Amino acid sequence: MKKTTSKIICAVSLSLAAFFLAVSLILILPGRAFATTVNDAQQNEVTVPNAGNDNAGYGEADQTQNNIPPYGRNDNNTNPYYTDYGSTQYAPNASNSTTSTGGFSLTFDGQNASLSATVRMFLVLTILAIAPALLVMLTSFTRIIVVLHFIRAALQTQTSPPNQVMAGLALFLTLFIMWPTLVSINNNALAPLDRGEITYEQAVTEAQKPLRQFMYGQTQTKDLNFFCDIANVTYTDYDDVPFIVLVPSFILSELRTAFIIGFLIYIPFIVIDMVVASVLMSMGMMMLPPTTISMPFKILLFIMADGWNLVIGSLIKTFY
Repeated sequence: MKKTTSKIICAVSLSLAAFFLAVSLILILPGRAFATTVNDAQQNEVTVPNAGNDNAGYGEADQTQNNIPPYGRNDNNTNPYYTDYGSTQYAPNASNSTTSTGGFSLTFDGQNASLSATVRMFLVLTILAIAPALLVMLTSFTRIIVVLHFIRAALQTQTSPPNQVMAGLALFLTLFIMWPTLVSINNNALAPLDRGEITYEQAVTEAQKPLRQFMYGQTQTKDLNFFCDIANVTYTDYDDVPFIVLVPSFILSELRTAFIIGFLIYIPFIVIDMVVASVLMSMGMMMLPPTTISMPFKILLFIMADGWNLVIGSLIKTFY
């Protein structure tokens, strides 16, 4: 025990000694290095004869020895390296006005008052950031992905098909369903905006019209009235409904429709589960999970009924 204690004390002592030695080196070496630098600078000091002159240039050292022209104004103003702020022969495109400090300004090009390239890039990045939310809220993606998840849950295949496959299938089905709307947006909003025929505000208004037409056909009246009552909005025509009210109404209707379709998909598979459970109970195999036996029968029924063609085809027809 004593030997162990002495070893620990020795180790702690050595550690402390090493620590203080390192601290001493850190404190001493920079001072010596700084002193050496100062001595070298004093030995190599260059005289600046015009250091106190107001007309002397910046860094105007001994020109006769170094042959370095001054960068400031000399007495006869013949220094080719001197320049004032603003436009000169060396910078013909420079502005003659000084730049103000602070604040934020937007630059407009020409008389059309178009946004500068920086602002356009900022808007493009903003749209790309919210693109997933727009894809989910303003298209048929919500209904399709929810129904596909109901199919997988009813088949009890856990992770088959995987999430990547289901998301990809839902994305391309959304593109297929929304293609007429996207073509209308491109023809009425994006293409005229690119040609400079309409402004950004007009392009946004024209782009909303095809989306409104699509969402009105899929939005139930009770959902629209529900959000209009919350927002204290009255309307006589669907075009009077604000876009901010139409979007949540459309999403709620999509979720309700998707859950109704999911319930209808579940019915035949529940029947299979009940039949398998009854057979196992009658055979006295109560410890065997019914889902283990029913899953192959569910997959067999889904294949024999051509389930994918039936479900996807019926799902697409709900949008027409």
